[in-house]
Amino acid sequence: METVLLLIHLFLAIALVIVVLLQRSEGGALGIGGGTMGGLVSARSSANLMTKATGIIAACFIASSLFLAIIAGNTVGSEKSIVDPIESKTTTSKPNQPKVPVAK
Repeated sequence: METVLLLIHLFLAIALVIVVLLQRSEGGALGIGGGTMGGLVSARSSANLMTKATGIIAACFIASSLFLAIIAGNTVGSEKSIVDPIESKTTTSKPNQPKVPVAK
């Protein structure tokens, strides 16, 4: 289940990048599809389609991110934190403190 959701998440990320790059540029010359579309659809309808597609793919991407986070939090052995090894090292061993000569 986790592998399938991870693959869907990966495809959504790639699709989101492609859809964003295909959008018409507003003058920054960042979009790939900034020119005419060859008469396939009008500029206004293609912009609306790309905007809706971007929103839908972004919403699916966020949802898959949340599902992956929930699944990762519910796995067996997830009680550990990445901070635990650091805390255990500092509590078990004392760092060597340099000896400073004290003037009498």
